[in-house]
Amino acid sequence: MSADGGRPLRVGLVCPYSFERPGGVQNHVLGLAAHLRDAGHDPHVLGPGTAEDLADPDLADRFTSAGSAVPVRYNGSVARVNFGPLSAARVRRWLGAGAFDVLHLHEPVTPSVSLLALRAASTPVVATFHTATPRSRSLQLAGGALRTTIAKIGAGVAVSESARRVVVRHLGRDAAVIPNGFRFDDFATPAGTAGPSPAGTAGPSPAGPWRGGARPRLVFLGRVEEPRKGLDVLLAALPAVLAAHPDLEVVVAGHGHRPLPAHVRRESEVSDRRKAELLATADVFVAPHTARESFGIVLLEALASGAPLVASDLPAFTALLQADRGRAGQELGTIFPAGDHRALAAAVTDVLDRPDARRVARGREHARGFDWAGIGPQLVEVYRGLTEPQTDEAARLRVRRVS
Repeated sequence: MSADGGRPLRVGLVCPYSFERPGGVQNHVLGLAAHLRDAGHDPHVLGPGTAEDLADPDLADRFTSAGSAVPVRYNGSVARVNFGPLSAARVRRWLGAGAFDVLHLHEPVTPSVSLLALRAASTPVVATFHTATPRSRSLQLAGGALRTTIAKIGAGVAVSESARRVVVRHLGRDAAVIPNGFRFDDFATPAGTAGPSPAGTAGPSPAGPWRGGARPRLVFLGRVEEPRKGLDVLLAALPAVLAAHPDLEVVVAGHGHRPLPAHVRRESEVSDRRKAELLATADVFVAPHTARESFGIVLLEALASGAPLVASDLPAFTALLQADRGRAGQELGTIFPAGDHRALAAAVTDVLDRPDARRVARGREHARGFDWAGIGPQLVEVYRGLTEPQTDEAARLRVRRVS
């Protein structure tokens, strides 16, 4: 019996993007697989890459490789995907051997293995849409040429209201909004650090007056070669910030080989553990993204760690940080106009000058609500809605809970 009292489900999870590079969709798939396993279900993962690439090595025996990936430009970045006759054959073999109760595809219209799996599927299909790009070419195509294939999706899920609007616009169908999940405890008390205090304050560390020690620390996480991650905006803001805080340590962490100013500390390969350590010692975490963000799991990770947060006003970020339905003064981080480096500099300086322990504490409690313990069962509800007979009243209540 599973944790929710029902029969265990055998779930096939398909990720379109290669696990050789970290990313939000990949982390979501692996996090969900770990939750399902721990809850007594039987998840199996298919995606490009190898078992050695997985961020969670404990899932290696549940992973099947769809083969190597090739880089293609997609959604404002470079996605590593897998497509073609050989990949299609591997997908069909995996589906045939899997005998899944339900197939859960992520980004099902991306030209990769999720689309191949949807075409070949003969079991109930749940699809999660992560994209919040109104002009998504894949979704525009899917709304026309792939209409018959898309009709095989039994239940649609969007990770945010922004992503849901894109699905409605291009596919003409609705989707339940179920946000991304994460493991709260991995960031609330990361291994190798003392961790934030129980109250979630952004107080000084034993080594000095700042969370990271004797100097204040600003942290940026993201692929440095993708313009939409906003690193250019941060770099333009730094002179003004450094004028106010000349001892500021600036850490830019993430994949890529872009040259940076000498005063910026660079960390190219960042494990999940190292990411948690950086966030736990950040006096301000900056998310200066400029476009195409559907959720913002890194914001939740920062909030859980107790890091004061400055983020651009993308709709997904704003929605995530307005814990009290937008009441003035209740935002869980400082929000600035996307692309405005002067506003970013002012926001960072204000956060460093005026720490707000109460806001940090509220942010940690808000982030706790996105732990897999709360998000995972909502997805299992969707699975059961497709795989188990139910009365009309039960169906109505089930939809109400996840929408």
